[in-house]
Amino acid sequence: MEIGTTQYKNYVGGQWVDSASGKTFEVTNPAHCTKVLATVQDSNEEDISKAVEEARRAFKTWKKIPAPKRGEILFKAAEILVRDKEDIAKMMTKEMGKPLSETRGDVQEAIDMGYYAAGEGRRLGGKTVPSELNDKFCMSMRMPLGVIGAITPWNFPIAIPSWKAFPALVAGNTMVIKPAEDTPLSVLRLAMVFEEAGLPAGVFNVVTGYGPTAGQPLVDHPDVKMISFTGSTITGHQVATRCAEQMKPYSLEMGGKNAIVVMEDADIDLAVDGVVWGAFGTTGQRCTACSRVFVHESVKAEFTEKLVKRAGSLMIGDGLDAKVQMGPVINEKALNKIHMMVTEASATNTLLCGGKINKKPTDNIPFAFGQYTTTYGWFYMPTVITDVDVHDMIAQEEVFGPVVAIISFNETDEVIDMVNNSKYGLSAAVYTANVNFAFRALNEIDTGITYINSSTIGAEIQLPFGGTKGTGNGHREAGHNMIDNCTEWKSVFVDYSGTLQKAQIED
Repeated sequence: MEIGTTQYKNYVGGQWVDSASGKTFEVTNPAHCTKVLATVQDSNEEDISKAVEEARRAFKTWKKIPAPKRGEILFKAAEILVRDKEDIAKMMTKEMGKPLSETRGDVQEAIDMGYYAAGEGRRLGGKTVPSELNDKFCMSMRMPLGVIGAITPWNFPIAIPSWKAFPALVAGNTMVIKPAEDTPLSVLRLAMVFEEAGLPAGVFNVVTGYGPTAGQPLVDHPDVKMISFTGSTITGHQVATRCAEQMKPYSLEMGGKNAIVVMEDADIDLAVDGVVWGAFGTTGQRCTACSRVFVHESVKAEFTEKLVKRAGSLMIGDGLDAKVQMGPVINEKALNKIHMMVTEASATNTLLCGGKINKKPTDNIPFAFGQYTTTYGWFYMPTVITDVDVHDMIAQEEVFGPVVAIISFNETDEVIDMVNNSKYGLSAAVYTANVNFAFRALNEIDTGITYINSSTIGAEIQLPFGGTKGTGNGHREAGHNMIDNCTEWKSVFVDYSGTLQKAQIED
């Protein structure tokens, strides 16, 4: 299968195949939403079943390959990603919309995870412990689960699939992955990378399609031994329910309502930099995006003025344009949802800038804020809303767009409680020069990730990624425990005494 072809097929059992129904759907460029990038397979339960069967068959041999050898194949895949980084990044910008600098970072995360996971091939061990009995050996070892089903989102089209695939594969599992329907091309490209690296047929399979017709059959398939899901909270709850009914393990990474705290002693310019990057990077379409800013009343005026000025200066357009700093949102549905939430918030709070859909430069001239270089696309102006109460909708619900709410506070003792007043618990950041408060915040803020004097985004793959409360179900991706989700423990006892010995029994 050639890169850049108009029609892409599923990758099943080492072959590029059409969907069972023969149906396809179009993938469009959100920065030029009338332009079709490609057609991909509109798959159904039959396609999922074929992919799972191929993965199940491949598992029998893949698990027997020594883990160091599995790691060597994955290392080759990482090297190919390095070679093709620019091409993949450009393709990702076309299908997802974020600027090329960000898609390069997306591919780099996949590269980092590839190298990191490959090394686990020589560290994939258990533990040996002493026995309470003479002449008895005890140890524990990791065992692969089998076929793992992965459902991945559109905002990090190759990074997040890589977080799931590389650890699972080095541990000896096989995988069937259903990428987001908005961004399937990046995952199909990952399949090409694995194929070139020499991954055996059936170990990694890609089936494109929609959630109800492809995602749900993947979750429900009895031969899929674990589900790894990243996406919306609503869908995550559905996945959890269906997996629980089957007694099937699952890993969820869902939404966030992430906060930045700006203390009275903060470096204001640095804090503004952090909020601009956290709120408007990836057009606010990150689970770690900053959408709440708690600002001490004494510095609110200065901070707000600088933030609004920066938001208004952002160059918005096609991410392939080197001048562009913020791309489009992913699709029209997302655009309308963002605007609905901003409109509702503007009725009771103060809209300082943004709050408008901008599909093309001629729509809203002259612009009060923002510069535009693009043609017709799904664009939303960088939006800042102030005079927000911590209980307001805009301070509680995930927007997933370039929208940030400013909430003021006076008492240091209250702000941590205000940050924790959320059903989510993914990421938070504090800007302060006070080391005592910094460490207090690290201990008391209820999130899986906490930053000091940095934004809410910027996780590195050598540390666990995930959150608390409604953000997930306690599992973590990446980091030193990335293998935990895709293995199970086996305890082993070897008695070489030549007699029957009974642990814990006194004769």
